[in-house]
Amino acid sequence: MTAEIAPAGGGFILETREVSKHFGAVKAVDRLSISIPRGGMTSIVGPNGSGKSTLINLLSGTLPLDGGMVIIDGVGLKIVKAYETPAHGITRTFQDVRLFDQMSVWDNLMVVLTDRRLFPALKERAKPAYKRRAREILESVGMWEKRRSLAMDLSYGQRKLLEIGRVMALDVSIYLFDEPFAGLFPKMLERVKGILKDIRGRGHTIIFISHNMDIVRELSDRIFVLDSGTLLAHGEVEEVLRSPDVIEAYLGA
Repeated sequence: MTAEIAPAGGGFILETREVSKHFGAVKAVDRLSISIPRGGMTSIVGPNGSGKSTLINLLSGTLPLDGGMVIIDGVGLKIVKAYETPAHGITRTFQDVRLFDQMSVWDNLMVVLTDRRLFPALKERAKPAYKRRAREILESVGMWEKRRSLAMDLSYGQRKLLEIGRVMALDVSIYLFDEPFAGLFPKMLERVKGILKDIRGRGHTIIFISHNMDIVRELSDRIFVLDSGTLLAHGEVEEVLRSPDVIEAYLGA
């Protein structure tokens, strides 16, 4: 169900209004209303079980809403369907990387770039424009030399890079990254940070979850802190992280 509505305020590309998700008696997200401006990087943080990943799952249609509405660029959605989200200008990565393990790096990317139907896809893959775009993406994420490797043979960090390349291939307005830095060695971590900065530099909106406060401070233009499925604080990063409520709830001080 969709309805054209006016955003609550100017400049917001993504909003939730009274969004809820319950698992039995557990209120994973509890009537949450947030508004995220267009462009830049927004981080979502909070203690374990605060509802961060559940929120990403709701925004991307991975989980159904139990109540409320998601508003993507002025379009209100009471039902968010995962397969429709790219058409609304939104895509995501997962905490547990999801690739086609039996396919090459190149084919993992081409599946996203080309038509999903078999015969049109085979024709499109031969077009120079698709090949150029695939090479551009693989070079930008540092995976060109691995293009013939099977996804199953990649390291954990390389799998992360390929998944990021796959979402880049959709060329949407909003990118949701669920723990994109978790488990990465320093060199790979720096590469992923650079890729996200490049995406932001091209005018896209990035929303990411991270437990690494150093990265949150470095990359975030704004921050939302969740606790027990509700909004605890939001605003400028340093101001929010100095809040006594946030320190108590998240930093354990």
